[in-house]
Amino acid sequence: MSGFENNPDQPDTDTLLRRVVDVINNGKSVPLSTSVLISNKDEVMDLLEAAIARFPEELDHARFMLRERAEYLARVQREADEILDAARSRAERMVQRTEIVREAEHRAQRMVDDAREQSARLRHEADDYCDRKLAAFEVALERTMRSVQAGREKLRVTAPPPPEDEEPSELLGEGGPADQVAFFDQDL
Repeated sequence: MSGFENNPDQPDTDTLLRRVVDVINNGKSVPLSTSVLISNKDEVMDLLEAAIARFPEELDHARFMLRERAEYLARVQREADEILDAARSRAERMVQRTEIVREAEHRAQRMVDDAREQSARLRHEADDYCDRKLAAFEVALERTMRSVQAGREKLRVTAPPPPEDEEPSELLGEGGPADQVAFFDQDL
């Protein structure tokens, strides 16, 4: 048919972006900080890449709907023209009965006006639908970008690396991390 049927196995962009937000919101908090650790960077990146990959599909779907709308409007216009032509030819055959001719022209004009009103309404509905979808994409993308930027900014603020001549196990001590008091640059 159109090639744009809903595939339940493939989530839409909005769903993917909401999953990214959930992963970030469900990340473990760094003690004494507002920072969040993202335990599975690959999952977040996969979700973002899938969302980016879905945008062209959803835009193609919107374009497809616009083409469908244009084809429908053209078909309605052709039908209206055919009705108008039929009314004119009928009116010509009945020229001697002016009242019938007037009624036929009036009816044909009403049908053309109705078709034009319907096509204008459909055009506005399709435009509104596309605008709502694009606005939702924009909002979701902005939220995701803010979350990603905030996460990246938090990741930039990290503890200094251990000296090269010491082993990481020496820094932790014999008892392991639970026996040590954590040192944060905020403690200074």
